[in-house]
Amino acid sequence: MESADGPTADESDDGSRKTRDTAVSERRFRFLVAGYAVSSYGTFLNMVALNLFVYETTGRALAMGLFMAVRLGSGFVAGLVVGALLARFSAKSIMLWANVGQGGVMLLLILAPESLVTGALMAVSVVIGACGTLFMVALRSSIPEMVGEDRRAWANSLSITGRSLAMVAGFASAGVVVSLVGYTAAFLLDMATFVICAVTVALLPIAGGGRGAGNDAGKPEKAEKAERRGKGGPRWRPVAFLALAAAPGLGLMVALRGVDAFGSASHNAALPIYSTSLDASNPAVFVSAFWCVWALGNIGAQQVIQRYTQRTGKTVGALGFGYGTVVMSAAFIAAFAGFPLAVTAVIALIAGAADGLTEVAYTSHLQTLPATLRGHAFGLSATFENLGFGVGMILVAAALDRFSPLAVVGWSHGAAIVVAVVFLLRVAALRRAEPPGPSGRSGGAGQAGLRKEEAVEGRPDRGDRDGAEVSRG
Repeated sequence: MESADGPTADESDDGSRKTRDTAVSERRFRFLVAGYAVSSYGTFLNMVALNLFVYETTGRALAMGLFMAVRLGSGFVAGLVVGALLARFSAKSIMLWANVGQGGVMLLLILAPESLVTGALMAVSVVIGACGTLFMVALRSSIPEMVGEDRRAWANSLSITGRSLAMVAGFASAGVVVSLVGYTAAFLLDMATFVICAVTVALLPIAGGGRGAGNDAGKPEKAEKAERRGKGGPRWRPVAFLALAAAPGLGLMVALRGVDAFGSASHNAALPIYSTSLDASNPAVFVSAFWCVWALGNIGAQQVIQRYTQRTGKTVGALGFGYGTVVMSAAFIAAFAGFPLAVTAVIALIAGAADGLTEVAYTSHLQTLPATLRGHAFGLSATFENLGFGVGMILVAAALDRFSPLAVVGWSHGAAIVVAVVFLLRVAALRRAEPPGPSGRSGGAGQAGLRKEEAVEGRPDRGDRDGAEVSRG
């Protein structure tokens, strides 16, 4: 006879059903990440191939800069509007059409007559920049609905691993693909990667970020429209900025992300110059080796994070983002200090690991926002990142004509370190200001005394820690 304290048949069935649902959702997400990795390979492939094609077609380095500026500018604009799009359309439809758009514009470039190639290139820069941002924001903001709140750190880590592998493969193979098969074949391959990702998204029953996510919970869309008409018609609301105000310190976190992107522009621009000073006859060797080692560190960090979250039920949280930014920026500065190649390889490994840590911590933290604000916050974050990287490329390119790579990278990433320290002090102050919980300790979402439903959501409106930081024992 079954003990009265043991689980009932219904409870056992519910537990088994939940386990099966989790396994199915994770299997589907792995399938999606595979498609995302393939399209990311296409993104990094065309980043090299298109720049080479622009230079060969126009014969001017300025044209490459203009192409990149248009690409970043369209991503900037897309970040401002993607939150509103996610409130009206499902994340699945946005991800699907973002890939269809990128594949379609590559086909336009392939079929364009010679007289229209320049216009086609501008169209490519606009569509690739905008659709890349739309896809990224839609994916990240819908991850909690796809895999569950408690598995978002694992999902973020998996998607970042796929993107890192794709980046190395795309950068490493771009020159080989272009030299062996030519630009047309490279563009066809690029188009095929976006088609594969679109098919992957279309085949999955993704439920994240559904239409009308921006409406109040449980309120029919018609009722909301009638309410707005009764108040004098629809009014513009800065929803993205309201999302940043939802949690103390979140605006500073997004600002740090923008400054970090500014620093990233410095090492991206300085690496080819520094590599040429090391080996003028073959400068691509150091750049390729650096990014390969960086990717190994990034992927290694993702494996550690996945095992850590699985074993402890915790995530690295906002503090991990701040400390990771400091370590990453310091490592990139040290990479240009002229150390022996073996030491520089270790530095690149550390930079990659810290970069992976900050990516997971940052994404997971923004995902604790309510679904109605999450898309807007990720969109505004993408806008800050594009702005920081774009402004950085302009200023850094000018500075590298007068100063050494070490000096330029030093003050660029040094700015990120300063803002990161301010952010860490702000987080520490918020932790000390938290009211004591029932056990007499700080009562934020990081403490076990919080109710489970509050812990999972993370209570970003109170400035609590990431919800997944609660120990589940």
